Parts: sequence; structure tokens; C-alpha cells
Amino acid sequence: MSAMNAFYAQSGGVTAVINATACGVIETARKHPNKIANVYAGSNGIIGALTENMIDTSKESAAAIAALMHTPGGAFGSARYKLKGIEENRAEYERLIEVFKAHDIGYFFYNGGNDSMDTAHKVSQISKKLGFPVTCLGVPKTVDNDLPVTDCCPGFGSVAKYVAVSTQEAAMDVASMAETSTKVFILEVMGRHAGWIAAAGGLAGKEPGDAPHIILFPEIPFKKRDFLKKVRRCVNDYGYCVIVVSEGAQYANGKFLADQGTRDAFGHAQLGGVASVVATMVRDNLGFKYHYAIADYLQRSARHIASDTDVKQAYAVGKAAVEYALQGKTAVMPVIKRVSDKPYRWKIESAPLGRIANKEKMVPRRYITKDGFGITAAARRYLEPLIKGENYPPYINGLPKTAKLKKRLVKPKLGTKFVV
Repeated sequence: MSAMNAFYAQSGGVTAVINATACGVIETARKHPNKIANVYAGSNGIIGALTENMIDTSKESAAAIAALMHTPGGAFGSARYKLKGIEENRAEYERLIEVFKAHDIGYFFYNGGNDSMDTAHKVSQISKKLGFPVTCLGVPKTVDNDLPVTDCCPGFGSVAKYVAVSTQEAAMDVASMAETSTKVFILEVMGRHAGWIAAAGGLAGKEPGDAPHIILFPEIPFKKRDFLKKVRRCVNDYGYCVIVVSEGAQYANGKFLADQGTRDAFGHAQLGGVASVVATMVRDNLGFKYHYAIADYLQRSARHIASDTDVKQAYAVGKAAVEYALQGKTAVMPVIKRVSDKPYRWKIESAPLGRIANKEKMVPRRYITKDGFGITAAARRYLEPLIKGENYPPYINGLPKTAKLKKRLVKPKLGTKFVV
């Protein structure tokens, strides 16, 4: 049997290290030309397969692929596009298999989060029903760190490092000016339902009284009275108060503090601006001068301060996905298994996509202090190894060097066009 091609796609919000995973997939596949003829990458994620816009990675040099290791963003383009249930939207799945069949694609590597794992799982099922079985591997990626089974998610360690460093640096700035200027500083970070990124901000505080003084988690219902009382006490005790708030901070009834009433492409509530909500609350009720910052895309694109642990794990899951596929495994995802905390050691194992798809891993209550405003020693033991080590990109004239890809498209073979 002749070697078949592979299709690789990036999905959802990108990370500082998702391209390291792409590098792991492509470099590993190139070592097995007798089994994987070529890797086609979706131009703008899964949309690239549906519209038959696929990038021929064989046209990229080994040096260009290697440079993906230190390139942020999604090198081939990502997309927030969710394939719905097979029965309610069978046409999309049939189109996907039609494209795979036309281009001799026998392997599908889907690099994403919860929704992406669900898609990879469904494609593995319907491809069999349609008579063209495709080996489907989910490849983990999410800054939110909310995929179950795996100890952590590639992309999280680097955003955690960025947030911890930013919290520490901003806190020193505020402390130096608090006597005559800003009393309260608020940093808004990502995290819709899981507060892992907000928790990482807690690593900046090592001694009692250190910032951040307050962390607002999605897992802990927001109580305005308790919050304001804590802010006042911190300002009285330390002269200032630093707050890290997750975008998904919510009231006991489940309503987000920052719910704007709009929805994103996945049907999720469009969040953003919770820092402004909290700042207004502080101003109106306590009268303190404040400043706030929204980390937004900066936190997930900061490759210049990536965690070395994260970079290595991102590459490892891409490499393992190809190796598992060649072993005949399908409908699985490479997961990171923690072997020990000190010294920090880990390994890669596989887990069925059915255990992962559409499930979220929240911050355990034991990782959050009793008052709900900080992290415990257990959380610190979990988080610290994930941000350790520096993996700086090469620099040219003071700026990071990034991969430059040709992105030559594969010639379409189907006469029909598909509109997404």
C-alpha cells in the first residue's frame, strides 16, 4: 500500500507555542516518507479542508519548519469554526471526507481545544461509515489549560509565565507610586470558565502581603461586598492593592461580570472588559484611584518570554501524535502525564478522545485559598514547574526572528466549491 497524505489544522485561539506543535508534526512525518507522503496544512484551520485550500508543507524548507519552534501565532492560519453534530450537519462531514479522499489523506491531526477534540472524534466515526477510514488524532492546545486527562495543556505554561511576570512587574510599579498616585491596579486575563491563567498570576506573590492581593476566579462566585471589603483592607494594610481577574468571573447565578450580550462563532458569550467593570466598582464604592490593563492577545502571543517547559511539551505532543497514528492508534489524543513535582518530570501517553471532547477541567477548590481570593501551596506546586525555563527566540536588530513560509497551495481536485 502506498503512503498516504496527512492533514494538519490549527483551531481556535492560537498560542505562543502552537507552531512548535506544528513543527513536531511535520518534522516527525518527514522521517516516515514510506508511510506519510506529505503533510497538508489547512489554510485557516478546518476551513482549509472544507474549501480545499490546503498548504503543501513539502514546499517549505527544513529551516523554515524548524523556525516554527520560535514563531508565535498560527503559522497556517486558525479559525473559530465548529462542525456541529453529524446528523444536524452531515453535509460538512461528507465534504471533509470527500476532500480527504480526493487528496489521499489518511491521517487527520487536529490541533485545538475542547471543541476540536469533539470534531476529531466525530470525523473518526463518520469516515468509517462513509467507507474511507481516516486515522484521527486530536493534538492538545489551549491557553485555558482546561482539557481533562492531560496534566496541562501546551500553550498554558507560556501564558502563565507572561501573566506571573507581568503581575510582579506591574505590582512593583504600583507600589512605588501608591503613596501619591494609584492605589488599585487590575489585570484582566483570559479564562472563560476555568481560572488557571488567573491562578498563575498568584505565582508573583511569594510572601504574605505580596501582590497579587486578590484573584477573582470563575470557579468562585463573585460577592461584591466581600470583594470591596478585601480591597479596602489591602490598601489600608499595604498601601495598595493588585487584582488579577479572569474574564470569566461571575456571580452566583452564573452571569458573567463582563457579559456584553453578544456571542462568538462557537456560541459562547462574548467576554472582555471585566477589568473596567471591577475598576468602576472600586471607584464608585471606595473612591480609590485605579489603573487597569487587559492582557488580551498579548498574553497568548508572547513567544519572547515563553516557558521552556511549554515549548518542549508543545513539540512533544505533535511528535507523539504522528507516532501514535503510525502505530495504528486513532480517536486518541497525546496527553502529558506528570511523573513528579521535584524534580519536575513528565511523559507522554495517549487517551481516548471520548474522555476529552467537550469536557472542561476547572481549578480544584483545594488550589484556591479559603477566602476565595488566592492560591494555595498545592496550586503553587502544580503551577511553578510549568513556567520554568526560558526558551528565547533568535533576535535580529532587536526584534525576534520568525518563520517565513511560502504557503503554496495544493492544487484543487474537486470541481465543486464549498461555502462555509
